[in-house]
Amino acid sequence: MKITHPFTDRFPGDNTLNPHQRQTPGLLYSLVAPLEFPDAKLLGFNQELATQLHLSRTETEALTQGIYPKEVQPYATAYAGHQFGNWAGQLGDGRAIFLGETETEDGPLELQWKGIGATPYSRHADGRAVLRSSVREYLMSEAIYRLGIPGTRALALAATGDKVVRDIMYDGNPKEEPGAVIVRTAESFIRFGHFEFLTATNDVALLQDLADWCITRYFFEVENNGVEKYLNWFRAVAERTAEMIVGWYRVGFVHGVMNTDNMSILGLTIDYGPFSMLDAYDLNFTPNTTDLPGRRYSFGRQANIAHWNLYQLANAIFPLIKDQEALQQVLDEYGINFWKKYDRMMADKLGLDEPREADTQLFTDWQKMMDNLRPDYTLFFTALESFEPGVDVLTHFGNSFYAAPTKEQRQELENFLQNYLKRKQSNAFSASESRSLMQRSNPKFILRNYQLYEAIRQLENGDDAYFQKLWEALQTPYEERYPELCQKKPDWADGMAGCGMLSCSS
Repeated sequence: MKITHPFTDRFPGDNTLNPHQRQTPGLLYSLVAPLEFPDAKLLGFNQELATQLHLSRTETEALTQGIYPKEVQPYATAYAGHQFGNWAGQLGDGRAIFLGETETEDGPLELQWKGIGATPYSRHADGRAVLRSSVREYLMSEAIYRLGIPGTRALALAATGDKVVRDIMYDGNPKEEPGAVIVRTAESFIRFGHFEFLTATNDVALLQDLADWCITRYFFEVENNGVEKYLNWFRAVAERTAEMIVGWYRVGFVHGVMNTDNMSILGLTIDYGPFSMLDAYDLNFTPNTTDLPGRRYSFGRQANIAHWNLYQLANAIFPLIKDQEALQQVLDEYGINFWKKYDRMMADKLGLDEPREADTQLFTDWQKMMDNLRPDYTLFFTALESFEPGVDVLTHFGNSFYAAPTKEQRQELENFLQNYLKRKQSNAFSASESRSLMQRSNPKFILRNYQLYEAIRQLENGDDAYFQKLWEALQTPYEERYPELCQKKPDWADGMAGCGMLSCSS
């Protein structure tokens, strides 16, 4: 595997290897020296991705130990961002360090360590990672990929063999936890925050250079000439962002911390912190304890938050476009395009042909029914795939209920199903085509937080059997490969720290 450094070759940075944590205005990166973990033990190895990268298991394990080719110049990048709606100033790669970029048959990929030591952007932290957060990202990033949603992927997970001190719930009770490191990949890790950083420091020339870099390398659909290219590029970013969010709604993914520094310019799902897959349907659900007061990043608000984040990106690239009305038009188009994509997604989940005007009411009735009944999101659609007229509704959907439906809830469910079956009578798809579409759109297996909690607990006790089983299950999420894993959240998981709710430390 040949590693190159096109980012550091192109942009200004600090090459002094100064480890001091500091502000770096005018510089997009700093060279850093990763830690070494000679006792690191490989726990997870993504063979498919390693083959794509032309890496052996031995070479991958060496990377997790902090051993890398001499020609590699590891670096961390500077960016800024809005966190929970407030301007946070300079942030940057505090726990992530780049190896560089390598060519694959599918194009270049960037490689990063996460948890391999401090950088100038660690903000008084140690740049380390604990096993629980690393297991969560390693498994969930691959799950998102297998679900067909754009995102980063993890190549390897290793236990470092030492301890890291963390306060998991930020309640003044820190404790030692097993340390870990992951190696992850993406076409690019550039974020909205990279552009916010340059605008905040009034570096318009570098802002333009970074935008040109992105357009040339990652946005082939945008013509790389003319005065309209930056606006067309912003439109493409909004389009990719909408596609990603619709994908999240399709499978029930809740990111938990959609700060602008956690938003990929390529529309990739990145930065797996206090995320969760949806268990009971709840638009107000947030898995993040830090988010509880306002539920800013709750499941139902993710599309609006993406729009807000795009607004901040518009502010950041305004010096390149200088046309407020044109930027606002793109932002307005986002809402229109999002709902078109959302309606198409809902039609797919329900096995319907092209959405019709009358389907808006059907989708609204479905959401109201789900809001009131709160069945398991995934299991409801699993049951819906095989639903036929004349079957007992409570028996057929019973496995998806977290509480016995009231008389009113049952009636609401039956009313929806009656209207749904009536709509299917005019469907352009045959019954088998409709069911096939539903099976392609609705996962059977989702990686639930209680399962991650159990995998982490067992790994900490030296048993990787459940961890490996989850890895196998997530490879084919649209199949019921392990029926025992395709079950709703158990009662014991409610409210449990690190399981039902998580902090940003997670």
